[in-house]
Amino acid sequence: MSLARLDSPVVLIIFNRPDATARVFAEIARARPGKLLVVADGPRADRPGEDAKCAQARSIIERVDWQCEVLLNYAESNLGCKRRLTSGISWAFEQVPEAIFLEDDCLPHPTFFAFCEQLLQRYRDDQRVSQIGGANFQFGRNRTAASYYFSRYHHVWGWASWRRAWQNYDGDLAMWPEIRASGRLAAVIPDAAERAYWTKILDAVHGGKIDTWDYQWNLSSWAQGRVSIVPAVNLISNIGFGAEATHTQVSSILAGIAVEPMPFPLQHPRVVLPDIHTDAYTARTMFSGGSLGQRILRKVRAIRRRIA
Repeated sequence: MSLARLDSPVVLIIFNRPDATARVFAEIARARPGKLLVVADGPRADRPGEDAKCAQARSIIERVDWQCEVLLNYAESNLGCKRRLTSGISWAFEQVPEAIFLEDDCLPHPTFFAFCEQLLQRYRDDQRVSQIGGANFQFGRNRTAASYYFSRYHHVWGWASWRRAWQNYDGDLAMWPEIRASGRLAAVIPDAAERAYWTKILDAVHGGKIDTWDYQWNLSSWAQGRVSIVPAVNLISNIGFGAEATHTQVSSILAGIAVEPMPFPLQHPRVVLPDIHTDAYTARTMFSGGSLGQRILRKVRAIRRRIA
């Protein structure tokens, strides 16, 4: 399914990768959104030549050749992942009440846009749902006849959400000490091994050891009892693994996962509750004793050692 024109605003987040930016921009151009918001971080002072790469990435936006309102939010100097993403997303929601978000390394299947647009409308006023995701990490394991399932995990390689959900975002994790001390995380993460994983990660983020924004988005949504939508097929391929990446320098099985078209009309789940089977697989492979989870924890420990 394709749209002659995408009504939902699209937010493109870019930095210093003009080649990847061009590929993602090309897919946005195919969708022809009526409003495009662009968030860009600035060059790092200690990286020679990065200012030129940032300029090249920003110049790609000049290729807009369809009827489109373009809004720019460019940082003059480098803010880093957490500050740039949180400030950029907040700025976007000051301009529009809902939007589709893509970073410069998240290459969408064309049906991703229609999938997001339809579900932004369907769940616009449903406080139980915090986001619509585009990435599926089930690697072909499809346990539902519906077009998507609900999950406690908020994957942000291509996503969409509403201002009403982002209003509860806690970028500094001010709520975390209370949640940690009260044991309330067990209400969301009942498995002890996975809970230990998230506790270490959230401790590190709260302590300023990891420069990111998305773990906070998970906890902020959990604190409100909200779920995420995950498509039954993968709609996003991450093309950003490599030396220039911020958090994905080392290749993994998550790099360049093939995308598939989303069939339409969408088949909607009957129950708005997390799918325990799909979430359990995600937990095993990414957020507990699985190899991916262990790699992430090793990275956290390495960051701690460098900072200490």
